[in-house]
Amino acid sequence: MKIRPETHQDSKPIHAITYQAFENHPHHEPGAKPTEHLIVDRLRRDNALTLSLVCEADNEIIGHIAFSPILINGEDSTWVGLGPVSVVPEHQGKGIGGALIREGEAQLKQLGYQGIVLLGEPSYYGRFGFESHPSLTLADVPAEYFLVKGFDYTIPKGEVSYHKAFFETE
Repeated sequence: MKIRPETHQDSKPIHAITYQAFENHPHHEPGAKPTEHLIVDRLRRDNALTLSLVCEADNEIIGHIAFSPILINGEDSTWVGLGPVSVVPEHQGKGIGGALIREGEAQLKQLGYQGIVLLGEPSYYGRFGFESHPSLTLADVPAEYFLVKGFDYTIPKGEVSYHKAFFETE
Protein backbone atom coordinates (compact mmCIF):
# COMPACT_ATOMS: atom_id res chain seq x y z
CA MET A 1 0.00 0.00 0.00
CA LYS A 2 1.37 3.38 -1.04
CA ILE A 3 -0.09 6.83 -0.29
CA ARG A 4 0.92 9.64 -2.63
CA PRO A 5 -0.34 13.00 -3.92
CA GLU A 6 -2.96 12.98 -6.65
CA THR A 7 -1.69 13.50 -10.21
CA HIS A 8 -3.60 14.70 -13.28
CA GLN A 9 -3.98 11.10 -14.48
CA ASP A 10 -5.76 10.15 -11.26
CA SER A 11 -8.88 12.28 -11.76
CA LYS A 12 -10.98 9.60 -13.53
CA PRO A 13 -10.10 6.79 -11.10
CA ILE A 14 -10.79 9.13 -8.14
CA HIS A 15 -14.18 10.03 -9.67
CA ALA A 16 -15.08 6.32 -10.00
CA ILE A 17 -13.79 5.33 -6.55
CA THR A 18 -15.64 8.15 -4.83
CA TYR A 19 -18.88 7.24 -6.59
CA GLN A 20 -18.49 3.56 -5.66
CA ALA A 21 -17.62 4.35 -2.05
CA PHE A 22 -20.75 6.46 -1.55
CA GLU A 23 -23.21 4.47 -3.64
CA ASN A 24 -25.95 3.18 -1.32
CA HIS A 25 -24.33 5.01 1.61
CA PRO A 26 -26.55 4.79 4.73
CA HIS A 27 -26.65 8.60 5.10
CA HIS A 28 -28.16 9.04 1.63
CA GLU A 29 -31.87 8.82 0.98
CA PRO A 30 -32.80 5.34 -0.30
CA GLY A 31 -32.30 5.26 -4.06
CA ALA A 32 -30.43 8.59 -4.13
CA LYS A 33 -27.31 8.72 -6.27
CA PRO A 34 -24.10 9.91 -4.63
CA THR A 35 -22.77 13.41 -5.28
CA GLU A 36 -19.45 13.24 -3.42
CA HIS A 37 -17.56 12.46 -6.64
CA LEU A 38 -18.94 15.68 -8.14
CA ILE A 39 -17.73 17.66 -5.13
CA VAL A 40 -14.17 16.42 -5.69
CA ASP A 41 -14.43 17.22 -9.41
CA ARG A 42 -15.62 20.77 -8.65
CA LEU A 43 -12.92 21.33 -6.02
CA ARG A 44 -10.33 20.24 -8.58
CA ARG A 45 -11.92 22.46 -11.26
CA ASP A 46 -11.73 25.46 -8.91
CA ASN A 47 -8.14 24.66 -7.85
CA ALA A 48 -9.48 24.30 -4.31
CA LEU A 49 -7.93 21.01 -3.27
CA THR A 50 -5.58 21.99 -0.47
CA LEU A 51 -4.37 18.39 -0.34
CA SER A 52 -5.51 15.40 -2.37
CA LEU A 53 -4.00 11.99 -1.68
CA VAL A 54 -4.54 8.57 -3.22
CA CYS A 55 -3.82 5.12 -1.86
CA GLU A 56 -2.47 2.55 -4.31
CA ALA A 57 -2.18 -1.21 -4.04
CA ASP A 58 -0.74 -3.27 -6.89
CA ASN A 59 -0.53 -0.09 -9.03
CA GLU A 60 -4.28 0.47 -8.70
CA ILE A 61 -5.89 3.37 -6.86
CA ILE A 62 -8.11 2.00 -4.11
CA GLY A 63 -8.62 5.07 -1.93
CA HIS A 64 -8.69 8.86 -1.96
CA ILE A 65 -8.94 11.74 0.50
CA ALA A 66 -9.59 15.41 -0.18
CA PHE A 67 -8.92 18.45 1.99
CA SER A 68 -10.14 21.90 1.00
CA PRO A 69 -10.10 25.44 2.40
CA ILE A 70 -12.75 26.62 4.83
CA LEU A 71 -13.82 30.03 6.02
CA ILE A 72 -14.39 30.83 9.67
CA ASN A 73 -16.84 33.69 10.19
CA GLY A 74 -16.49 34.46 6.48
CA GLU A 75 -12.71 34.89 6.69
CA ASP A 76 -9.87 32.79 5.28
CA SER A 77 -8.41 30.46 7.86
CA THR A 78 -5.49 28.16 8.55
CA TRP A 79 -7.92 25.27 8.94
CA VAL A 80 -9.15 22.88 6.25
CA GLY A 81 -12.15 20.67 5.67
CA LEU A 82 -11.70 16.94 5.29
CA GLY A 83 -13.92 15.22 2.82
CA PRO A 84 -14.71 13.17 1.18
CA VAL A 85 -12.57 10.17 2.07
CA SER A 86 -13.30 7.22 -0.21
CA VAL A 87 -12.22 3.60 -0.38
CA VAL A 88 -13.47 1.12 -2.98
CA PRO A 89 -16.03 -1.16 -1.31
CA GLU A 90 -13.99 -4.36 -1.54
CA HIS A 91 -11.14 -2.70 0.40
CA GLN A 92 -13.25 -0.97 3.07
CA GLY A 93 -12.64 -2.00 6.66
CA LYS A 94 -8.93 -2.66 6.08
CA GLY A 95 -7.55 0.58 7.54
CA ILE A 96 -7.08 2.42 4.25
CA GLY A 97 -9.33 5.35 5.18
CA GLY A 98 -7.51 5.69 8.49
CA ALA A 99 -4.12 5.61 6.78
CA LEU A 100 -5.25 8.36 4.40
CA ILE A 101 -6.54 10.46 7.31
CA ARG A 102 -3.30 10.09 9.30
CA GLU A 103 -1.08 10.85 6.30
CA GLY A 104 -3.19 13.84 5.34
CA GLU A 105 -3.00 15.19 8.87
CA ALA A 106 0.80 14.78 8.94
CA GLN A 107 1.21 16.60 5.63
CA LEU A 108 -1.16 19.40 6.60
CA LYS A 109 0.80 19.98 9.82
CA GLN A 110 4.01 20.25 7.77
CA LEU A 111 2.29 22.76 5.49
CA GLY A 112 1.45 24.94 8.50
CA TYR A 113 -2.28 24.32 8.81
CA GLN A 114 -3.70 24.48 12.32
CA GLY A 115 -6.55 22.00 12.18
CA ILE A 116 -9.19 20.03 10.34
CA VAL A 117 -12.98 20.09 10.40
CA LEU A 118 -15.37 17.53 8.96
CA LEU A 119 -18.96 16.48 8.80
CA GLY A 120 -19.09 12.82 9.67
CA GLU A 121 -19.83 9.90 11.91
CA PRO A 122 -18.45 10.50 15.44
CA SER A 123 -17.94 6.78 16.10
CA TYR A 124 -15.60 6.51 13.10
CA TYR A 125 -13.74 9.83 13.21
CA GLY A 126 -13.47 9.88 16.99
CA ARG A 127 -10.82 7.17 16.82
CA PHE A 128 -8.58 9.69 15.00
CA GLY A 129 -9.05 12.38 17.63
CA PHE A 130 -11.92 14.29 16.03
CA GLU A 131 -14.64 15.56 18.33
CA SER A 132 -17.41 18.10 18.38
CA HIS A 133 -16.38 21.41 19.89
CA PRO A 134 -18.68 24.26 20.90
CA SER A 135 -16.33 26.92 19.49
CA LEU A 136 -16.73 25.85 15.85
CA THR A 137 -20.13 25.29 14.28
CA LEU A 138 -21.61 24.48 10.90
CA ALA A 139 -25.05 25.94 10.19
CA ASP A 140 -27.98 23.53 10.11
CA VAL A 141 -25.88 20.55 11.23
CA PRO A 142 -26.29 18.75 14.56
CA ALA A 143 -23.23 19.57 16.67
CA GLU A 144 -22.36 15.92 17.30
CA TYR A 145 -21.69 15.37 13.56
CA PHE A 146 -19.53 18.44 12.99
CA LEU A 147 -16.12 17.39 14.24
CA VAL A 148 -12.81 19.19 14.67
CA LYS A 149 -9.21 18.36 15.38
CA GLY A 150 -6.68 21.06 16.20
CA PHE A 151 -2.93 20.63 15.86
CA ASP A 152 -1.78 21.91 19.25
CA TYR A 153 -3.37 25.31 18.64
CA THR A 154 -6.31 27.02 20.22
CA ILE A 155 -9.50 26.08 18.43
CA PRO A 156 -10.94 29.22 16.87
CA LYS A 157 -14.46 30.40 17.54
CA GLY A 158 -17.02 30.89 14.81
CA GLU A 159 -19.14 29.45 12.06
CA VAL A 160 -17.47 27.39 9.36
CA SER A 161 -18.26 27.67 5.66
CA TYR A 162 -17.13 25.10 3.13
CA HIS A 163 -16.07 25.87 -0.44
CA LYS A 164 -18.93 26.49 -2.89
CA ALA A 165 -18.15 23.16 -4.60
CA PHE A 166 -20.02 21.42 -1.79
CA PHE A 167 -23.27 23.23 -2.63
CA GLU A 168 -23.39 23.52 -6.41
CA THR A 169 -25.84 21.38 -8.30
CA GLU A 170 -25.39 20.04 -11.78
